[in-house]
Amino acid sequence: MFGIADYGAFVVAIVIFLAIPGPGNLALITSTGKGGVRGGLAATMGVIAGDQVLMWLAVAGVAALLAATPAAFSMVQWVGAAYLAWLGWKMLTAKPGDAPVLNIRPRQYFQQAAAITLLNPKAIVFYMAFFPLFVDPASHQGLITFAAMALTIAVLTFIYGLVVVLLTHHLAERLRANPRITRTLEKLAGIFLIGFGVKLALSK
Repeated sequence: MFGIADYGAFVVAIVIFLAIPGPGNLALITSTGKGGVRGGLAATMGVIAGDQVLMWLAVAGVAALLAATPAAFSMVQWVGAAYLAWLGWKMLTAKPGDAPVLNIRPRQYFQQAAAITLLNPKAIVFYMAFFPLFVDPASHQGLITFAAMALTIAVLTFIYGLVVVLLTHHLAERLRANPRITRTLEKLAGIFLIGFGVKLALSK
């Protein structure tokens, strides 16, 4: 199908990849908790936009450039780690009545989620290593094949994000009546974000 070898396995692999806990999932959950379904969907679109940029950069060979230039890779890696850690610290130290770390306006949710996605340089390397596994050399159609793969990932990400957003919104409605639980969850989210940043900084 469009030069993609074992399309079914490709879809399953993407779904598994989406379900792995990480900054993207946390962005969807946090955005939904703060801005409702609208904010969560905006964050979902931000994740999709960031992923699409990284995928096409990988196709263009940026991953090879980063791998061949450790200084450039390290710089992007540290920027991403610092951003995640800063966002986590803001959430961890927020006090009742403070302005929310994530603004309720959907446009900012989109930007926040896109930035979190884009500042993960390992995603570029992942796509560079992942795509060849599902490209059929005998029927490969160049950019058409990669476009079909990118579109599939975008559609699956939207469906996955929609499910996460709706489930999170349903739970948020029940928890909103208890501010203490909401603050606790925000602190936990901040700790996880700092953890993601530290992991990104220390990973090789």
